[in-house]
Amino acid sequence: NVRMQNDIKLPPEKRRNYKHAIDGLFRVYREEGVTRLFAGATTATSRAVFMTIGQLSFYDQVKLTLLASGYFEDNPTLHFLSSLTAGAVATTLTQPLDVLKTRAMNAKPGEFKGTMDLILYTAKLGPLGFFKGYVPAFVRLAPHTILTFVFLEQLRDNFGFVQAK
Repeated sequence: NVRMQNDIKLPPEKRRNYKHAIDGLFRVYREEGVTRLFAGATTATSRAVFMTIGQLSFYDQVKLTLLASGYFEDNPTLHFLSSLTAGAVATTLTQPLDVLKTRAMNAKPGEFKGTMDLILYTAKLGPLGFFKGYVPAFVRLAPHTILTFVFLEQLRDNFGFVQAK
């Protein structure tokens, strides 16, 4: 999918012109080998870990911190602010890995020797090189995180939640 989206950016003679995702899958397998199907898998998996940490851990921690401040009650406003913050943290934690994953998936075979080579290449662009596309990523992730946790809290309120002893 990443390749299909970025194909238009290539000169016409270098475009892959996949007909659809399944065509792309089979062509990558035939033309580049099975290992190429997993390009970027290490960073994609790491990204998923950091996304989970950013959303789940920080939502609860921010919510508890805001409740303890005495300025907030356990209501949708608190849930909104906590989830917005969790979305920002999750985006900040995952964006460097997202940049690396996208670069790995778009790279020509043999362009990078491995993950460390990819990291060093991106580091040459400066610290902000790891955060390319941060704003669009946040704009995509924040509503998802907000809706997830606001709905979760509504489900807890309306269908019950048993506190651990």
